[in-house]
Amino acid sequence: MRRGSRTMAAAAAGAALVALAGCGGDDSDGKSKPFAGKSADQIAADAVEATQQADSMHMKGTTQQSSGSAMTIDLSVDKSKNCDGTIEMEGTTADVRNAEGTFYLRGDEKYWDTALKGQPGGDKIVPKVADKWVKAPADDATAKNVCDKKALTTAMDENKSERKGMKKGRTTTVDGTEAIQLTKKASGGETLTLYVATEGKPYILRTKTTGGEKPNTATFSDYGKSVSPEKPAAGEVVDLQKLAASGQKA
Repeated sequence: MRRGSRTMAAAAAGAALVALAGCGGDDSDGKSKPFAGKSADQIAADAVEATQQADSMHMKGTTQQSSGSAMTIDLSVDKSKNCDGTIEMEGTTADVRNAEGTFYLRGDEKYWDTALKGQPGGDKIVPKVADKWVKAPADDATAKNVCDKKALTTAMDENKSERKGMKKGRTTTVDGTEAIQLTKKASGGETLTLYVATEGKPYILRTKTTGGEKPNTATFSDYGKSVSPEKPAAGEVVDLQKLAASGQKA
């Protein structure tokens, strides 16, 4: 569990939001609409702030990993750290859920084979946890990285120095919602594109990175919608702490 959790957590925390680090910048065309009179830098800053302050959101994104495989995260999360979704990577699938202060992860057999590969007794543990909800404390590393909306959205504004040089693009739609494009050519040759809602609060609706070594896309929706995952049935749950205490660390 520990090895797999850290792998999934590290990937999930960066995947959907990796394109946001460079968002922002200037725009000399003050006549562009919408957001007339605001630079691309101002629009991006407003979008990051609105997204960080939202009570909840849904995000779905895919990014290319250094191993060459794609990783996809599909997750609803709120400020109270409730979350519900899935993570797919290297042909494995894991469901994640944080309900009533307890974190649960359910991986298929292939996920656990990969996560426990090389660990003593791993082959004996796989049958005990495959397709079960593995319960972990609320301070579990995966719960902290995946189910913490504040931690996830903080990545959007970590490096303000990189939020320079973006330009306003055309107005388009993202899943039926009107959005303005902000684009920037990064030093590594990739193109960053940020889609910001033009009506209501300027939420980030999509981010995209193309042309580089790690292309990725993330779509954001369901701002403000309730995230109320149900606790798994007791018969479907394996207690990670009890399993570890028995000498069969997962």
